[in-house]
Amino acid sequence: MVETNAANLPLAGIRVVEVGSSVAAPYAAWILAGLGADVIKVERPRGGDDARQWGRMFPDGTSSYFHALNRDKRGITIDMSNAEERDWLRTFCTTEVDVVLQNMRPGGVDKYGLDGASLTAANPRLIYCNMGAFGNAGPLKHRAGYDPLMQAYGGIMGITGEEGRPPIRVGTSIVDMGTGLWSAVGILAALKHRDDSGKGCIVDASLYETAVAWMTNSVASTAVDGRNPERQGSGARGMAPYQAYACSDGHLVVAAPNDGLFVKLANALGHPEWPADPRFDSNQSRYANLAELNALIEPIMATQSRAHWQEVLEVAGIPTAPVQQVLEMMSDPQTQALGILQSLGGGVPLMGMPLSFDGQRPPLTRYAPGLGEHNAEIKGKG
Repeated sequence: MVETNAANLPLAGIRVVEVGSSVAAPYAAWILAGLGADVIKVERPRGGDDARQWGRMFPDGTSSYFHALNRDKRGITIDMSNAEERDWLRTFCTTEVDVVLQNMRPGGVDKYGLDGASLTAANPRLIYCNMGAFGNAGPLKHRAGYDPLMQAYGGIMGITGEEGRPPIRVGTSIVDMGTGLWSAVGILAALKHRDDSGKGCIVDASLYETAVAWMTNSVASTAVDGRNPERQGSGARGMAPYQAYACSDGHLVVAAPNDGLFVKLANALGHPEWPADPRFDSNQSRYANLAELNALIEPIMATQSRAHWQEVLEVAGIPTAPVQQVLEMMSDPQTQALGILQSLGGGVPLMGMPLSFDGQRPPLTRYAPGLGEHNAEIKGKG
């Protein structure tokens, strides 16, 4: 396996055990691994992480999801029904590890003696992160959950899509990965606290809390008038024009939500009289009369290509972006210039971390482990 050196990254020397599956915990551990931590992924011997069967499958039988979420890690298997195996993992976590994170079903780790209270009692310097579905309190705390359930229950589906159409899920696992991101933030804060105090702690995050936390603007807006936010399609509540418009060959997002930008847009579209119209003379007026405004803008935008309008509006100083498909995004010169897509030895391109340190992005150090690949290396047995 091709590997590169991560010894100079910020978390070099920190060891993490991930007792996780699916998306949230693996994504949190992916962040820590990308920052240089030695992440050891624990899987069940039969089948491993559910994500090994998710997404599209490469010719060698490996899963696109699993590759994306588990790069830069080492992997071992633990049979939780085997007392000797459980004891080994418990001892390892309390003597050789800085951070343990887990997203097993509620109560899953407790019955194995691998819960945060037990492990931090044995090692007060340990940082332990729980990643549940609904959080550690309330009537639903014992329920399991998945990303689309939380997008629904947390209100995200209520503001996504278009009025009069069925609810839709955000196309990426925003709640799962957001929970992983918040968990990583909490773990980093706990590591700083341990440096200062010598004591670890238990960090709690959950899918539901993450979903609800993404609703910041919606909650504040609802507090103003007591009404549920309308679904805005590609736009945003209270801002206009600020959405995707159909061109002759696809859609272009146009962002002109203040008076100065709207004057530039009106001039670029050949209608300098629009800003003087009482319906459009302020952002609030434009938003209140958005249907009328769009009825004027849409026929003009439809006459030319995305590239045409992008050039015209860029010259006018108006922010725009084409709605790109994944292959377009991957081959885009901006994506390529950033070097955020990474591979080893001509292998599978994977997403890198959206962070750089002194101009250097953390490298891809290894591809996702095979099931139990590092058992001998870490456990001393296959």
